[in-house]
Parts: sequence; structure tokens; C-alpha cells
Amino acid sequence: MGVSVSLPQSYSALKLEGVADFFEPGHSLNSHTDFLLSVGGDGTFLDTVMLVKSSNIPILGINTGRLGFLASTPREETKQAIQDLLKGHYSKEKRSLLYLETDSDLFGDNNLALNDFVVHKKDTSSMITVHTYLNGEFLNSYWADGLIVATPTGSTGYSLSCGGPILFPDSASFAITPISPHNLNVRPVVVPDGSVISFEVEGRGNNFLISLDSRSHTVDSTIQIAVRKADCQLSIVKLHDKNHMDTLRKKMNWGADQRN
Repeated sequence: MGVSVSLPQSYSALKLEGVADFFEPGHSLNSHTDFLLSVGGDGTFLDTVMLVKSSNIPILGINTGRLGFLASTPREETKQAIQDLLKGHYSKEKRSLLYLETDSDLFGDNNLALNDFVVHKKDTSSMITVHTYLNGEFLNSYWADGLIVATPTGSTGYSLSCGGPILFPDSASFAITPISPHNLNVRPVVVPDGSVISFEVEGRGNNFLISLDSRSHTVDSTIQIAVRKADCQLSIVKLHDKNHMDTLRKKMNWGADQRN
């Protein structure tokens, strides 16, 4: 079976044997690409999402980082994973993406997120107030350091560290999780992923931070912000000897006796 390998243009200075050509991220990937391999940690995987966007090219994550929820294939299993790809011993798992709408073109074509959208304080130690609406109906005003809207994929990331729930990948929902809320009775809430979630933000400082996965911008309180489920989905390669429950147990040490 003939296989051709392409790498991002930034690697073109390396004399690597077996590389057919190089592509410019965001421009040259097309439907002729069968798979995209992300070699690194979860941060590298999130960057890779911006290469495929709505092209439906499936991504396989090879973990050379630490935890590796997204890049879940250990580096020592790389050879076997590639053999499984070539033999067709895999399936494709669809993951929801978040789509950001603002009245200014902050992220350009990169206004998608696999993990989460975050509003966070920036220029002051004081909390901000995030007035939050579902489909135009008022939900709550969060006095907090910020607010996270997490997809099921992102529910094991920043949202989890702030006390948010774990959602299974096929859950048709988003988690809204406050960051260090002032009122302790304000808890994370799970909402249908068909909701449009909009925000009005105010605070002592004029500026605050909004982010999509690892990409961020500083904005002021005049900006209009809303997030919803994207029209496209991401395809992740799922090898047949792995499932989400195995990943959760392994990465989070569930059931492990830590007393020794």
C-alpha cells in the first residue's frame, strides 16, 4: 500500500527521509489527506484542530507529552497505531466544536474551539461580573474570576479543574463552569448544546480576556459575545482497543490504590 507523508512548512528545513511534500497550515490541507497525526501533548492536538477545521480529516493523537486525554496513543505504540490505520482497524469518533460570534473579527477563521471558551479577568485582582443568557433568556450573573463554557471533550480540561462535571463525548450538552465564584452556592450547570450562550461582562478594569482553547484576545466591555455549537464536527481516530472509559480510568487513576 503506497503512503505519502506531508509535514507543515515550518519543518521544510529538515532533511527528513520519506516526506513527499510540505503544506502551509490553514491553506494546503484538502480532502485527499486521509489522516492527520498530531505528535505531542493535548496542546499540540488543539493546535491541530485549526489545521483541519471543517474538512472532516480525522486526527490521531500520539502522546509525547504528559496527561494526554486527546493525544491518547502512547509514543511506544506509534508503530502499531499506524499499522492499524493502514489495515482499517479503527473507527471515527465525532466531537462537537464551539463556535464564537462577536461584533468584531477577533479570531478570523479560527473562531472554533474543541475544548472550551473562557471569559477571564485581566488587568485587576478584582472579580468580574459575567451576565449570562441562554437563547436570550437570563440565566445568572456570575461574580467570579471568570467563566468557562466547555464541550464534552473539554469537560476533562480547565472546567474539571474548576469543579465542573465530566461529560461523555456523545453528550449533547455544554458545561458552564464559574472560575472561583464569590457565591459558593453557584455551581456548574449542564445545558443543551443547541443553546446559544451570550454574555455581558463588567468589572473594575476596562479590559478582560476571552479565549478559545489556547488562543486568546484582550477585549473591553463594549464587545458582544455569544457561543454556540458549530455547524461542523471534528473526527478523532478511535483505535479498536481503546474507549473513553479506559482513558478516564487510566488518566485519572480511578480505582488505583494510592495508599502505598
